[in-house]
This record gives sequence, structure tokens and C-alpha cells, in this order.
Amino acid sequence: MRKSKFTETQIVSMLREHEAGKKATDLCREHGVSQPTFYQWKSRYGGLEPNQLKELKDLKAEHARLKRLYAEACMDREALKDLLSGKL
Repeated sequence: MRKSKFTETQIVSMLREHEAGKKATDLCREHGVSQPTFYQWKSRYGGLEPNQLKELKDLKAEHARLKRLYAEACMDREALKDLLSGKL
């Protein structure tokens, strides 16, 4: 997936401008974004505050870390199981 040239805080501020009454077409033209991209951002980040966005990013990072730990634990368990079954 291609990385966006906009940060998530910039996207949220753009959406706030739209909520304040600015037209989506004007916003897209100002910032150089296509309308479908703008509406995808709106469906993903609509209604989020900057502090909620930071919390969401932290939770996603923690979730990814926990999934990695779980996968490693499962691999270790399987290796031990194989090792024990071979000795008996």
C-alpha cells in the first residue's frame, strides 16, 4: 500500500474544515486530493479528534505487538511439542 503524503492529523484537520462548512470540491482542489480519496478519509477518520487519533494509533501498535508475541509463543509451543514427541 502506498504511503500518503498527508499525515493523519492533516487529514483530520481537512475533515474539520469540511464539517465547518467548506465544500469538499474546494478542499480537494486546495490540497491536491481527489474526491474519492477525500470521501475514503471521511469514512475512515470522520468524527475523530486528534487525541482520539493518537489513541487509535497507539492501540493498533499495541495490538500488532501482542499478535507478534502470540505467534512467537505458538511457534515455541509447537517446537517443544515436536521435541517432546520425538523423545518419547
